[in-house]
Amino acid sequence: MHILVTAASKHGATDEVADAIARRFTKAGFEADRIAPGDVDSVEEYDAVVVGSAVYILQWMPAAHDFMERFARELAAKPVWAFSVGMNGVPKHAPQDPTRIGPLLTHVNAKDLKSFGGRYKPSLLSLRERSVARLAGVVEGDFRDWAAIDEWADGIIASLGR
Repeated sequence: MHILVTAASKHGATDEVADAIARRFTKAGFEADRIAPGDVDSVEEYDAVVVGSAVYILQWMPAAHDFMERFARELAAKPVWAFSVGMNGVPKHAPQDPTRIGPLLTHVNAKDLKSFGGRYKPSLLSLRERSVARLAGVVEGDFRDWAAIDEWADGIIASLGR
C-alpha cells in the first residue's frame, strides 16, 4: 500500500507531526511519501492520502486548501484522512470548532478529521502573529500529544488492513 502524507506548515510544528505519521506508516510496512502540498503533482499512484495543515485564525493554510481543491475529484475516489495542528493554549471559553476548518470547506469527504494541539514558540513568529496570539490568550509551549498522534496513525493503519 502506497500512502501520501502531505501537510502545510508555517513554523515546522505541523511538518513534524506529518513526519511522525509517515514514519509510523513506514514502520507498519507501508510505503509512505512525505511531500509538501505544493510539491504534489499527482495523487494517482497513492492508495490513500493523509493531508494536514497548521491552523491560523481558524483556517487551514492556503497550500493545504489548494491541494484539496486541485485534487478534489481524485481524492473523492480514495480514502482520505485529515488533521489540523494548532488551537493550542486557547482558553476553554473561546470558540474552537474544528468543523470550520480543513477538508470540510473543500468538500472532500475525509474518513476522519483530527485536531491536534500545536506548538506556540513566540520567537518563531512575526510581530503580527505574536500580537494575534497574545490577544487570543494563547499560552507558550508545545502541546503536541505524540501518543495521540501515534494512536491516530495506528487507527489508519488498522483501517487499511495492517
